[in-house]
Amino acid sequence: MIALKNVALTAGKRTVLEGIDATFERGAFTAVLGANGAGKTTLLRGIAGLRAPAEGSIRIDGNDVHALPATQRALRVAMIAADEVVLEGLTVREVVATGRFPHHRWWEWNERPHDREAVARALSDVDLVDFARRPIETLSSGERQRAWIALGLAQETPVLLLDEPTSHLDVRAAHDVLRLLRGLCASGKTIVCVLHDVNEAAAFADRVALIGDGGIIAAGTCDTVLERSNLERAYGIAMERVPMPDGSVRLFVPDETIGGGEDRC
Repeated sequence: MIALKNVALTAGKRTVLEGIDATFERGAFTAVLGANGAGKTTLLRGIAGLRAPAEGSIRIDGNDVHALPATQRALRVAMIAADEVVLEGLTVREVVATGRFPHHRWWEWNERPHDREAVARALSDVDLVDFARRPIETLSSGERQRAWIALGLAQETPVLLLDEPTSHLDVRAAHDVLRLLRGLCASGKTIVCVLHDVNEAAAFADRVALIGDGGIIAAGTCDTVLERSNLERAYGIAMERVPMPDGSVRLFVPDETIGGGEDRC
């Protein structure tokens, strides 16, 4: 479980988020939503231990994440950033295998059978087995994004943080990744995932944290958080919820597109 108590996070001299009280339950898929610049990535970096809070505490299973040695943090939390640096000269498999480094002493790196199994499983999960020997720099942006996700999976941590994992993916690939993340939650992994698409969050997340105004506007189930006033406050645009025929997923659209008007497609 991840617990934030009265947390304030800064970027330079600017306070981005403050007064954050939040809990991310074990085995749940939580989507973090909000406008550009609201502080979504800053929040993930705080949870990952990459940015110390100016105030408050961030704990994972009772441990202050910023008091843990870097290797111990890496065994608990994996973070996949939106724009990873391309490691030229390495194959896709070699990049994914770096996720195994925290499981070895730095002077004792020697791939073991479980390392090979973890890397192979991660490549299979993101459908990159046939790309394993390709140089990472030859992949498209979407393919590289799947490679970074595989790196995080190979790390085998109980907590996985993802910053816009679907931003470079087509619709089918994005849904495949989100289904994979949902399946990981069933095995007890805690997923905290920044998304830009409200509909992806509604379709796949157990819970939502909606960021805005320097804090959390609302947190809870999709039905309770993703309502008109909260969305308008977060994004500055009115949105309507349109129930789908099966009643399982709601489509969120700007309300000026409701009720006719000129077809702009």
